[in-house]
This record gives sequence, structure tokens and C-alpha cells, in this order.
Amino acid sequence: MILRSLVFTFALLGAAQAQDAYKSPYSVKFSFPEEELMGDLLKGPRSDWKDFATVPYRDWYNAANQARWGYRGPSAKHFNPPAGLATKSPRWSRERVIATGMRFIGYTYQHHHVPDWDPPADWPRDPEQKTPAGKGLDCSNFTAFAYNLALGIKPTGDIKAQSEMAEVKGPGANRTIPVKRIELPESHEDFERELLTGDLLYIKNTKGSLSHVVLWVGKIGRSPDGTPLILDSTGSGNYDANGKEIPDGIHLRAFKPRSWYFRQASHILRIIPEDK
Repeated sequence: MILRSLVFTFALLGAAQAQDAYKSPYSVKFSFPEEELMGDLLKGPRSDWKDFATVPYRDWYNAANQARWGYRGPSAKHFNPPAGLATKSPRWSRERVIATGMRFIGYTYQHHHVPDWDPPADWPRDPEQKTPAGKGLDCSNFTAFAYNLALGIKPTGDIKAQSEMAEVKGPGANRTIPVKRIELPESHEDFERELLTGDLLYIKNTKGSLSHVVLWVGKIGRSPDGTPLILDSTGSGNYDANGKEIPDGIHLRAFKPRSWYFRQASHILRIIPEDK
């Protein structure tokens, strides 16, 4: 049976919060029907953001937790693997990670563990936070949460520790699976040939320290000029194919030859193996 393709846009992502009505020129074309790829993410327990943390929603904003959590808020719970994961192909798993991450397009850049954590005004504030308070995730908590919600695979949200993973918890509790490190391709064109959808690409800052991580979208990405796409949470200052500034937070962005994503790339980690 030939599976129909889906192009997910902002209109299809009910959980997304489009900042200032920003309209992205980028999209993703999946090779699995919506119901098969992410039906449980759109309805049921995996769709309920109030059930994403290790504590009940009623305790999220309990003042007694301020000193313990600080501005980061409650930790994300470790999800069970989705039903039937063992029978799914690696390609399905890779596309599901991207589909899961795209549910949060439009959420802002925040140093949180759970995307819908939205602390009140009197809650402790990260002194280094440049964006207004609100719902959102930082780069490594975003990649960790996408894998966790999608597959029950739970990387750490600490960027340095995540970048050095040799194994990762999951799928589900009391299990670990190996993580494969891949060194940088030789050229910009080689990235598209050698990386797989869902790979974690780590980026260094200008001082040479590991500082950022993105999800590689790869061949399922669609951009007006054919530039490969990544999905990440970062600050503003990145421009799309139409010359429009992409808001801070979680968005599809282009992996351009002159971008810092390419120029400062460090290495790749592969959690989902190659197709057999």
C-alpha cells in the first residue's frame, strides 16, 4: 500500500503558538499518514500537556517549589514508549521525532524542562534570560523532550552531558540504548548525504565551547531554495528564505553554508539507527 504524504504547517499544529503571526516558508513532508505517525500525540494522554511533568499539574506553581525548582520549573517525566514501537521502522521513529518537535513550533526560548511551564511573575527569573517569560524550552531541553515524548527515549537536558552521550535511557524505564557518534562531514553538501532525519547536530560558540544542539530534518524538509532544514530552539537573529527574521524559540531554520550552524558545527549523535 502506498502511504499518502503529509505536509505539516502551522495550521496543522494545534499546540503551536505562532509568534507575531510569523509565517515560515519552510515545511516538512512526511511519508506516513498523520494518524499513524502522531495520532496519540494529538489525542489521548500524550497530548495532554498537564501530564508532561514528574509532578501533578496542581503542584506546578506551588510556592513551596520555588526554591527547589527555580526558573527551570518541574522536570519532564520519562514517557513509556508508544504502542507498537518495536514493530516500527527506524524511518518512522525518525519522522515521529520531527513531527513531535514541530508540535511546539512557536514556543519561545526558555530555560525550562517542560514546554508548557509558564511561571507567574513572582517566580524566580533566570538573570541571563533575554526573552520575555513564557512557555518554551532551550535547545537541549527541546531535543531531549522531543525524543522523550516521541519515543520514550530520554536524553539529559544538560547540553554538555547530552553531547557526550554514549548511551541514553529508554525506550521507557529501566532500559538504555547505544548512541553513535558521527564526526563532521567534509563539506556542506555532505551533511545532506550523511546525516539522517532526527540526528542531533551539536554546535560550538565562537570561543570553541559546545553551546547548541539541533534536530536534523534532512530529506523530508521543504525549503524554497532547497536548503537543508534543521529544527531547534534558539534566539532571534536568524533570517529565512524570504528575508524575514525568524522569532526566537522553536522553529524550522535553514542549514546554510554561511550559517553558524555549519561554520561552528562540532559533531553528530545518532540515537535512531540506520534502516536495516
